[in-house]
Amino acid sequence: MEYRQLGASGLKVPALGFGAGTFGGRGPVFGAWGSTDAQEARRLVDICLDAGITLFDTADVYSAGASEEVLGQAVKGRRDQVLISTKAGLPTGDGPGAYGTSRSRLIAAVEDALRRLGTDRIDLFQLHGFDAATPVEEVLATLDQLVRSGKVRYTGVSNFAGWQLMKSLSAADRHGFPRYAAHQVYYSLVGRDYEWELMPLGRDQGVGAIVWSPLGWGRLTGKLRRGRPLPAASRLHATADYGPPVEDAHLYDVIDALDEVARETDRTIPQVAINWLLRRPTVSTVLIGARDERQLRQNTGAVGWQLTAEQAARLDAASHRPAPYPYFPYERQEGFALLNPPMNSAKAGRSTLPATSNL
Repeated sequence: MEYRQLGASGLKVPALGFGAGTFGGRGPVFGAWGSTDAQEARRLVDICLDAGITLFDTADVYSAGASEEVLGQAVKGRRDQVLISTKAGLPTGDGPGAYGTSRSRLIAAVEDALRRLGTDRIDLFQLHGFDAATPVEEVLATLDQLVRSGKVRYTGVSNFAGWQLMKSLSAADRHGFPRYAAHQVYYSLVGRDYEWELMPLGRDQGVGAIVWSPLGWGRLTGKLRRGRPLPAASRLHATADYGPPVEDAHLYDVIDALDEVARETDRTIPQVAINWLLRRPTVSTVLIGARDERQLRQNTGAVGWQLTAEQAARLDAASHRPAPYPYFPYERQEGFALLNPPMNSAKAGRSTLPATSNL
C-alpha cells in the first residue's frame, strides 16, 4: 500500500481508505447500502489491515450513529493500528441543536462520536457541510479547542464550495487556528466537477482530497451495461435519487471506455476506475466501500499497478465534459490559458502534474 501526506499536514494516510457507510444498515439510504454488523465488520477490518488500509471513515448521520458504533466495536483492541475519520454537521434530529456546526453542536457531536466509537480521540474530524448560520471564526475556534484538548488530531471539511473553503482557510490563517487538512469530495469518472475549482484550490492551499463514491454512486461497478435494464439487485433502485446525477449517454460512454481498458489490463471496471483517481492531482486517499469480503478484496486490487499514460488519456477523453462558466474560457481560449494555465488539457482533461503527486 502506498501512503501519502494528507494535504500539507503531517498526517500520512493510505492511498485507499475504507468507507463505513455500510456498517449498521439503518434507514432508507444506508439500509440499501448494507447492514454489516460488528462481527462482519471486524472481518472486513482484518482484510483492510492485511492490505495496508488503515483509514476508516464514518459519520454521525450514517445509520443514525450505528456506523460509528459498529466501527468502534470492529477496531476494539487495535485502536493504535487505525486512523478514524468521522464527520458531523448534517441533521441528526428535528431540534435546533441537532444540526449545524455551532460551538455547542460541535462539542456535543465530538463527545457523542467518541462515546459511540469507544475511543479517546478522533484522528480526522470533518464538517459534513457548510453552516452559513454560524460564523467561520466560531467554528474554527471550537475546532482549535477540540484539537488542543487532544480529542481531535486533524480537521477537515466535506462538500464545501470553493469560496466557503477559502473563506475558512483565510480566517484560520488570520487568527492562528489549525487549517483544514482535508476536503472530502465527490469525484469519479462520471463526476469530475471537483476539477474546475476545488482541485486547483486544494493544490494551491495544501488541502488533500479524500474521495467519496469513486464508482459514481454505484454506477461503475461493472454491472451496468448499455442497452440493458438496471439489474434487479442494484441498490440504485432505492438510492439513485439521493446521489449525484449523471446522464445515461455520458455514463455509458465512460463504461465503454472502462470496459476496454479493463480487458487490456486484465482488471475489473471498479479497479480501473479507482486506479484512474489515484493518479489525479490533490488526491490523498480514495474511500472504498464493501458490503462483503468479495467486494472488498476486489476493490483492494485497484492498487499495486498503474494505467499507462495512453490508457489514462482514453479515460480522460471519454469522461471529459465541457467546463461551466467561468471556467470554459480557460479551457478553450489560448489567451486565457496563457494567463492562467489550467491543470487539465482542453480536450482530454489530462493532468499537467506528475501522476504520483497528491498536491
